[in-house]
Amino acid sequence: MLNRIFNVDNAVFRFFQTIGYIWWLHILWLVCSLPVITLGASTTALCYSCMKLHRKEGYVTRNFFHSFRENFGQATILFLFFLITGGILLFDFMICGQMDAAIGGFFRCGAAALLIPYGMTLLYAFAVQARFVNPPGKTLRYALLVSGKYFRYTFQMMLVAAAVLFLNTTIVLVNFVTLSFGVGMLMYILTFYYEKIFTELIWRSQEPSAEPQS
Repeated sequence: MLNRIFNVDNAVFRFFQTIGYIWWLHILWLVCSLPVITLGASTTALCYSCMKLHRKEGYVTRNFFHSFRENFGQATILFLFFLITGGILLFDFMICGQMDAAIGGFFRCGAAALLIPYGMTLLYAFAVQARFVNPPGKTLRYALLVSGKYFRYTFQMMLVAAAVLFLNTTIVLVNFVTLSFGVGMLMYILTFYYEKIFTELIWRSQEPSAEPQS
């Protein structure tokens, strides 16, 4: 009986081992994101490592820093794109608030409409960067196309992300959990979807020029 309990193939042991890996990846992501400009590279590395963890490939620390180095330039460009674009959309909302109610409401609706493709692309961009070898522009286009093609999964992922955001803004204890390993856990959950989607895309060869990363 004791052999079964302490066996490394025991389901309980594997569960806590996976939780430990997720916690460690969260810490790596947190530390490597501190300079802020590296947020894109660290998020790509986190996504890459979580996908590898799903497939039980390699070592989590080695996977993380391999992806961090390999994708640093392109992931940083993606991060700056989303940062600048998000800043412009936020500025538009602020300006609309100073306008006449009718005109401001019209432009606010336009800005809100742009948030939809922005959010959908953001949800996939760093995962696509982690999984495929492409220039940043093609990564963005591919992320938007995939988010639309698999909108059922996209919507479910958006609900998961929204639930995490809601809980963090309403329950103080959840903030502690999020700071401890929440980002790693969220990414690990999302990579269930990424793995399913990307595996199907590669199998069907939907994008021949999108070369999978190792």
